Amino acid sequence: MTSMRMKAVNGIQVGDRFRVTRTFKKQDVIDFAATSQDYNPVHFDDRFASTKGFKGPICHGLLIGSLLTEIGGQLGWLATEMNFKFKKPVYIGDAITCEMTITQMDARGFGEAEVLFSNSDGTVVIEAEVKGNLPGNREREIMNLMVEEGDPTNPIGKECQAE
Repeated sequence: MTSMRMKAVNGIQVGDRFRVTRTFKKQDVIDFAATSQDYNPVHFDDRFASTKGFKGPICHGLLIGSLLTEIGGQLGWLATEMNFKFKKPVYIGDAITCEMTITQMDARGFGEAEVLFSNSDGTVVIEAEVKGNLPGNREREIMNLMVEEGDPTNPIGKECQAE
């Protein structure tokens, strides 16, 4: 296993997989609501959430989807399109794994990937497709210099893994 950042420096290929896992906390929901201004009661009120058939308040779908941006940010991927299919609710305290697999790449560095978000039981909660521009040679050179300098703007880079 190598870090995602180093995989990007060395070159991403079709079939490469990247994975991150995060447990979502109440403070994550509060912070996301403050940023997005999405104060839908389904995210905060037990009574309201139960009217939708949920066992309690659920996390924002795009909060969970932000795991994909964690991977993209480590890779230096500049997304041009993201499509999400929200399949199951995610509750506060759930650990979610996001796995992105590169499915296509052209000579110009435009890539496509399939993404699965699963809970700790292995249930898929979100399916996604993403398209965008992967780092070219010059960007990879700069990323390598950043890594050699200790990658000071990337506090989580050492924790992110690629397969």
